[in-house]
Amino acid sequence: MANTGFTIWFTGLSGAGKSTLAEVIERRLKDQGRNVEILDGDIVRTHLSKGLGFSREDRDTNIKRIAFVCSLLTRNGVVCISAAIAPYREAREWARREIGDFVEVYLKCPIEVCRQRDVKGLYKLVDEGKIKNFTGVDDPYEEPENPELVIETDKESVGESVSRIFAKLVELGYLEGEGNSEDEAKVVTERLAALGYL
Repeated sequence: MANTGFTIWFTGLSGAGKSTLAEVIERRLKDQGRNVEILDGDIVRTHLSKGLGFSREDRDTNIKRIAFVCSLLTRNGVVCISAAIAPYREAREWARREIGDFVEVYLKCPIEVCRQRDVKGLYKLVDEGKIKNFTGVDDPYEEPENPELVIETDKESVGESVSRIFAKLVELGYLEGEGNSEDEAKVVTERLAALGYL
């Protein structure tokens, strides 16, 4: 099953770390010889979903388009990484059914921390009244109920998050174990225990 296509479906607020983790994971998977494609929410809106607004219907349409592309690529042995907010549970469940080999990773991060990061300056525009219907502020975000993994990006480093995601992919049978040394495994285990994950 090592070369089966699958989709890592990141979901979380703007600023939670979706694009950051997607890029690190993409590099690491490519180093392993895998074909990888990232479907970043902003890029998809520019090219595939141009003209869509931010109503619930338009958001769902956007997510369904991402899911459709992921399903085609996944079926052909590509690893897809979806890095879009995907605020509604129903659309994410639709994506899960459509894609099949689907690993939902919820990047849980308090909105205060996302605001502090504000990499794209979006929260500032919201505060200035220049953006309306912004997820987590004046539009809802529905937390996943049963994701394969929850990553609290305000409590761990990018490296720790990536290690946990790869461990989950190995556990689910999508990747083969990389044979980390016992010392590395011990350090990661102790750190995760300290964070309350174990």
